Formats: sequence, structure tokens, C-alpha cells
Amino acid sequence: MSLVRLTLHLSRTTFGRHFDTGRFTKTSGSLLNRPCRFITSQADVADSWQPGPCLAFSEDERLLKDSVSKFAQSSIAPKVRTMDEKGEMDPTLIEELFANGLMGLQVPVEYGGSGLSFTQTCIAVEEISKVDPSVAALVDVHNTLVNTSLLKWANNYQKEKYFPMLCKDTVGSFCLSEASSGSDAFALKCRAVEKADHFVLDGSKMWISNSQEAGLFVVFANAAPEKGYKGITAFIVHRDTPGFSIPKIEDKLGIRSSSTCELLLEGVKVPKEDVLGPVGSGYKIAIESLNEGRIGISAQMTGLAQGALNIIFPYLHERKQFGQRIGDFQGVQFQYAEAMVKLEAARALLYNACRRNDAGFDIKKEAAIAKYFSAQAAEWIASKSIDWAGGMGFVKEFGLEKYYRDTKIGHIYEGTDNMQLQTIAKEMQKEYGFDLKSRHG
Repeated sequence: MSLVRLTLHLSRTTFGRHFDTGRFTKTSGSLLNRPCRFITSQADVADSWQPGPCLAFSEDERLLKDSVSKFAQSSIAPKVRTMDEKGEMDPTLIEELFANGLMGLQVPVEYGGSGLSFTQTCIAVEEISKVDPSVAALVDVHNTLVNTSLLKWANNYQKEKYFPMLCKDTVGSFCLSEASSGSDAFALKCRAVEKADHFVLDGSKMWISNSQEAGLFVVFANAAPEKGYKGITAFIVHRDTPGFSIPKIEDKLGIRSSSTCELLLEGVKVPKEDVLGPVGSGYKIAIESLNEGRIGISAQMTGLAQGALNIIFPYLHERKQFGQRIGDFQGVQFQYAEAMVKLEAARALLYNACRRNDAGFDIKKEAAIAKYFSAQAAEWIASKSIDWAGGMGFVKEFGLEKYYRDTKIGHIYEGTDNMQLQTIAKEMQKEYGFDLKSRHG
């Protein structure tokens, strides 16, 4: 029995309100044996959802949190520095992630997954990030981008075929960015030409996470360039497909053991049965997936900030200067108190976005706010932690400098800081009735 399954199997049968969804539901047995209720309309949301504290975890959530934390300390922590120096993920660790149910967190039990909520997925990502944000990146991309895309858009045939793989031993990768389409995500040059029973993909992808380890790729290409972004289509591509190759692995500043690669597609044939969603719906799939993915990155950055504090805080109360502990100097106390304010604010924004997503509310603005703020907070906290440690903070052995290097990616992937601010601004205009659609409607 996997770590996730065992943990939730031990939880009690309850009748009452679950803080992870805010709804009143009757439960029978563990979460793994309870079907997930999907909300299909705003009226359904209004009828079923009741507010609750976003940081009050249910028993199931607390058990998951504790179990993943123990796993991260025992299985990930001893490998962190070696993986960072080599710039590669330990294959045995990936096997452990699968064996412990961490690669199919939201996938329904009938497909081999753990059947958990989005909130629980982010709890797991945060706990792993406290120890190594690189491993958390692999888990996050696999769960919140790849698995989520299939959960929402795959047909029954595709779910039955691919979810057992993605939950057992096959890493997934989400392939959107290209050399000419970073923040302008839909300026894709990768093309898909339709044939009798398949599509032929030609082009390249850049900055693709998980690609070195992945066996399955969700690839976005334009099948009707004349329609602009409405021609973008998502395809499920196998690693061993002829014409698919990885010519370059990037040597990065941070999250070094999380692979980031360039992909090359030269005449790659994809059967029509492996088109994900309707032809031309790729932009919708990307937008929906990235909204959830941004919350996952917020979980990564929040966990990272907590991990840095977990290292520096004991040190501040062990090391003495001028006859007293560093942590007792008022000037230092003001700074680490401010760090806690930023961290708790980031965590509240994170789980507010999670709860809203699980309850079926729109999350576009909340996801952007959570990702933006948590990245800012993580960099500030990691940087200050190095300052407080002095010379020790500057050396690799102490462990803080990696957290600082890893913060930089939080400002970049799944939408840069400026793109998050732009999203927030547009949502504000909609709320106040000043968006272009309202003005011309």
C-alpha cells in the first residue's frame, strides 16, 4: 500500500463539513474509496458550498501533510545536494514517488490514482518543496498540468489507457513554450498537419520541464494557423515516437535536478485517437491547466520559504554574538517577524485559491495573485535568511544558498511576474466594468 493510500486509509469515517472543500458531505471510508463530486454550474456551487477557514486542514489533509513531510525528510533530503550538483534527478527517487502514490494524486482510484482533491495535491507539493523545490517541480508539473489536462479533457479511452501509466511509472511533461512564444504563449510555430488517420507534427519546444524523465508528453501545436490561436490543438505524444528527440538539456541556475530541455519534432505522427480534446481547443486546455499550475507554483514557493526558515531559525537561536543569541537582537526579531507575515500571507493566498478551485469557483485572478506574491515572498525570505546566517549562509554546506537560487524560477515559469500582474489588472477591469468587452458591449 502506498504512503498516500495508507495514510488516508487510517483516517476516520466522518459526517460533517470538510474544510478541504467547505461543503457538507457524508463520507464513507477513506478518501480513496469516495467518488469525487464534480461541480458543473455556478448554481451548483451556490447550493453546495459553505465558507470555512482556508488554513484549517481536515484530518485527511493533516495526515497527508505529515506523511509527505516524513517521506521528504527520509527519502528526498539525503539526495538533495548530490542531485543539485549533478543537475539530474535520482531515478530511484522517481520510483519512490510513484510507489508512494505521489504521481497520481487527483487521478480517480479506478484508474490507479489516489483520488484526492486539488488542495491535497498542493499540500503535498508544499511539503516536498520545504526539502527540495526541484523534486516538487517534477511532482507539480506531472500532477497539476499533465494529469489535470487529462482529467478535464481526455475521453474515456484515453483515461483508461494513460492514467494507469501516469500513476504507476511514466512521468508526464507539458509542452507549450517555444523560442518565439514565451509570455506570448499562443504565438506557436509548431505545426500539426492533418492526414487520413493521424496528424504530423513539426517544430520545436523550449524550456520544457520533466522532459528528460518523461515518457508521455502533452504537446501543443497549431493545426489551423489561419485561425490563429483557435487552431491550437493538444496532442498526447509518446517519447519513443519516431521523429521525437531531445537535443539539449539546459544547465540552470536553480531547481537544477528538475530537467528543462529543448524538444524537436520532425515529422512526428500522432494518431487521431491521441488528440486531447476537440481539434482547436488547445488554447482552452492550456489556459485552464496553467491557472491550476500557477497555484501549484505558489505551493512550491510557499514551501521553499518555509524550508529556508526551518534552517535559519534554529541557527539564530544557537549562535551567539556580543554575549547573546542572534535571534534575541530586536533588529533581527523585526526582520524574521516580517518574514513570517509574508509567509503566512502567501500561504493564505495559496489555500484560498485551492479551496476556490475545489469548490468550482473561477480562479484566474486568485491563481495569479497567489503565484505572484508567493514568489516575491520566497525570494525575500531566502535572501534574508542568507543575510542572517552571514558567512555560513553563503556556503553550500549550510543549505540556504540553494533555496535562494531556486526562488528565481518562481518569477518566470507558468507566467512571469508581469504576466501575473497583467492578468490581475484585466480581472480588475472586468470586475469594475471597464474592460473592453464591457465598454463595447
